[in-house]
Amino acid sequence: MTEARTDEEPADLTAAERRMWEAYRTGSVCDLSTRVTDRDDPHAEHVWGPERSVRARVVARLLLHGPPPVPGRVASLKLRGVRISGRLELSGGAVAPYVELQSCRFDSEIQLSEARFGTLRLINCAIPRLEAARLHTEGDLHLPRCRVARGIRLTDAQIGTDLLVSQAVVQRDSKGRAIAADGMSVAQDLQGELLETYGEVSLRGAKVGVSMNLRGARLRNPYGRYAMNAPQLTVERTLYLTSIALDYAAGGGSSTPPYGLGATPTRGQRARPFECRGGLRLDDGRFGDAIDFYGARFTLTADQEISLRRIQTPEFRFVGERPEQGRVVVSGAKVVKLVDTSTAWPGPGGVSIEGFVYETLAPRGHFPLSRRLEWVTAATPEYSPEPYERLAAVLRASGEDQDAREVLLAKQRRRRATLPPAPKAWGYLQDWTVVYGYRPGRAALWMAVLWAAGALMFSQLDPPAIKQDEHPEWSAALYALDLLLPVIDLGQQGQWKLAGGWQWGAAGLVIMGWILATTVAAGASRLLRRG
Repeated sequence: MTEARTDEEPADLTAAERRMWEAYRTGSVCDLSTRVTDRDDPHAEHVWGPERSVRARVVARLLLHGPPPVPGRVASLKLRGVRISGRLELSGGAVAPYVELQSCRFDSEIQLSEARFGTLRLINCAIPRLEAARLHTEGDLHLPRCRVARGIRLTDAQIGTDLLVSQAVVQRDSKGRAIAADGMSVAQDLQGELLETYGEVSLRGAKVGVSMNLRGARLRNPYGRYAMNAPQLTVERTLYLTSIALDYAAGGGSSTPPYGLGATPTRGQRARPFECRGGLRLDDGRFGDAIDFYGARFTLTADQEISLRRIQTPEFRFVGERPEQGRVVVSGAKVVKLVDTSTAWPGPGGVSIEGFVYETLAPRGHFPLSRRLEWVTAATPEYSPEPYERLAAVLRASGEDQDAREVLLAKQRRRRATLPPAPKAWGYLQDWTVVYGYRPGRAALWMAVLWAAGALMFSQLDPPAIKQDEHPEWSAALYALDLLLPVIDLGQQGQWKLAGGWQWGAAGLVIMGWILATTVAAGASRLLRRG
């Protein structure tokens, strides 16, 4: 049963609670701080006595059934340097006033499950636990610089504008999760610059209406598989898992820490990287503009992954530090532009790119084709043609036809290693003669060498004609060329009697001609199929 709002002040209020009550009615700040920095730090060991304490049930009464404001003022709860004793229980309630608590200390967890707020700001507060499943806010939810001892739960919460957890420090709950926000929806930005977590950050199926910013964050989970577990995450603009410049201009105002997107550091600028100690899972995610890993640092165990299976984004910036262990998996991912560096990808066995579709390459720094081929080789411990063909198609589309041919040649040589002896020998022959058809000039060179050798050999011969009254004039050069060309008849072959070693020489040229023609045909067919 809902109590009616009343002007009457409860008779049992303490002096601190009476100050809070009056400040609520005028919308002013109830400031119980001492102006001594160490003693006002809610995270320090100093005891805050009754002169700075208010009971949680009195706070709840103000928020749910508080008195009307003084005429001409707007009622709101603004506390600074206050200790809230007991458990603040607002589950299922509708809180109309604006709420802003700065540098406050909570003795017990905050219960906000299925509550409704306009805007809720808890800034630099010490909180044992925040339980806010299915919380609904019309405006912001701000938790900057807060320290939460047993985790934050925002499962299925709906945040009307921004969610701000920048510079917060969050420990894990009993299930090993620092932030549990599966199914959460944030209408605008989710900002977590310099966030520190010590447990899993779970964002399964979460949705962010603009950008998600974790610049300079440190996500650590030594207790489980993932430091960040966010399959099916949707971010309408960009996901920033990047370094942050530590000296960028901070936003003003008392209610927010550095607010907005912090600057990406430039060369030589003091920066803090995004660090992830534990696996990162973004499988099946959708990102409207980009995923940015600029300067990111990952510390993985051998069985952990940076898992990006089947993600979709216009731009993927993989320009962080190379993980020493673990794997990077982009199997089935679809991106338009791949921005990467040669030093970001792990070595053999540390990459999986099966079914990875990208349309353009924009490497940062020196990334020669040989290193790109090493990347493909490292990603395919067992031969697979698709990564080579994808790379060749991208290079050809950008006008680098020679590099595309080199990639396809590398594919054939890699395939050759998997063949049985006879096809492998045929592969070597094609490689030596016409380089699998990717270097057609070599076929002409072989033809010229064999023709010159044949012409020189037969120039020492003056053979008798098979038909004395019907024969062309003997020409060693034409005869050698007629033997080499398996289809064209120049009128020399079959007109002369050869014996002994000359017969073996002619047979050798015929065989070499057929081998050369067959390998050229195989290469041409391959090129036509590729086209």
